Amino acid sequence: MYYELYIDVFFFINFMMDSLLLMAVKKVLRCSVRNRRVFLGGALGAGLTCMVVALPLPAAVKIPVYYAGINGVMLRIGLKVQKGRDFLKAFVILYTAAFLMGGILWAVRPWLRAGSLFFAAAVPIYYLLCGIWQYLTRLQSQNRQTCEVILYMGVEKYRVYALVDTGNGLTDPVSGEPVSVIDPACARQMLEKNGENTGIRYIPYRTVSGDGVMQVFRAGQMKIILQAEHGEYTIRHPVIGICEGQISGKEDYQMILNPDVLP
Repeated sequence: MYYELYIDVFFFINFMMDSLLLMAVKKVLRCSVRNRRVFLGGALGAGLTCMVVALPLPAAVKIPVYYAGINGVMLRIGLKVQKGRDFLKAFVILYTAAFLMGGILWAVRPWLRAGSLFFAAAVPIYYLLCGIWQYLTRLQSQNRQTCEVILYMGVEKYRVYALVDTGNGLTDPVSGEPVSVIDPACARQMLEKNGENTGIRYIPYRTVSGDGVMQVFRAGQMKIILQAEHGEYTIRHPVIGICEGQISGKEDYQMILNPDVLP
């Protein structure tokens, strides 16, 4: 049995779906890449898919290339996710998004018999998935704990609000101590007023969008004031990292507390 395949239509369909899936992964992982790079990854994935389908390769070669190789290239090129745990996480999210989007498209297929309407439905379905993700993220953020923190630098003390974030696993590679991250404006005020600039050094860090270095310093003392039933904790000479940008867009908190500092 033979099938007639229009390669240009096949490419366009795959480009659209691959780009939407990469956009979904970008939104979930908050990758700092431009949309044109995401579309480049989608185009590359669509082109490789057409190549694999067109070439007379055995199934033992086509299946791993199609289901693992092409998607890996899309993530590396489109989102700059390189290796390790971040890559595995992005890979799982990509397949989860593909499963959800494919299931919804299959469910609405009887009501969208025209091919153009069927694939045009992929765009609102993408926004529906993004809306569901934002809702779940909002619910999760409501469960994350905020607290009051007092930082002591010399004879001065500074009061800030902090978010206890289980996603912050940053540690000092020299001492092995957990690193909490503070807003750059607060750090500048503390360091300039107390003359602690000589204590600044740099440590490496890794995110889903790549590697970098962060300025860190030691405060004299940090007092963490949790909710009434949890009490207060004092940490001597904690390691504080300086964020590159504003920590909270709404300025609800000025610090991200590493949960490992708590007993």
